[in-house]
Amino acid sequence: MERENVVKSVSRALDIITIVSMKKGGIGVTEIAKQIDINKSSVYRILSTLVQYGYIEQDSETGRYKLGYKFLEVSTKLLDSIDLREEAKPFLLELENETNEVIHLVVYDQGEVVYIEKLEGNETLRMHSKVGKRAPMHCTSVGKAILAHLPSSVVLEILERRGMAMHTEHTITDKDQFLKELIQVKQKGYALDLEENETGITCIAAPIFDHLGKVIAAISISGPTIRMTDERMESLQDRMIEIGKQISARLGYVSRIN
Repeated sequence: MERENVVKSVSRALDIITIVSMKKGGIGVTEIAKQIDINKSSVYRILSTLVQYGYIEQDSETGRYKLGYKFLEVSTKLLDSIDLREEAKPFLLELENETNEVIHLVVYDQGEVVYIEKLEGNETLRMHSKVGKRAPMHCTSVGKAILAHLPSSVVLEILERRGMAMHTEHTITDKDQFLKELIQVKQKGYALDLEENETGITCIAAPIFDHLGKVIAAISISGPTIRMTDERMESLQDRMIEIGKQISARLGYVSRIN
């Protein structure tokens, strides 16, 4: 019975923390008690304990309660411990199992993308990519997915510094045309590489965001153009966007709807 009461107290404490977290300007004991239907004295005792440990703070002027800085300390430790490859791996495996195609995970670094994970799929496909290798951004789906969410000044600086070398006859080398495509990529939520980096290879990618809302990586599916038909690419669009969001959520990203 005592153990049940302890667990019940923990449950109530978590409920109170959730309620307090939703009130930016703070919240009083009476309002909390009404929301979780327990008496004010019980709410006060739980709040006092949470204040003692730094998880809740009380405003000395208004008497209202708000989240304490202890949560910031704990969340910072959690974020520091997050490993992108480890968090993304289950989702990469899902895509590999669903498509049997090559799956890439890349990060953005100094105007290029760096492959940090590659799953080969069950189909035979020869690609230049390998873990640790760098690739240009203007002709890869992962590069476009990232560029579309970077500030325009950064994009222009990258294009100026790195250039827009032609890798195949399909590579976009006109800056204005490329910038227009980036606008579409941002609107759609995914990017395509239509044989722009390697002849005969078509790719689709989605961006990945960190806890600060910054784009830091991208995930892609690559396959021979003969298999990556328009119909198949269309069927993969929503899935790629979903996977990108799921990985981002694992990194602490919270989507904001304007």
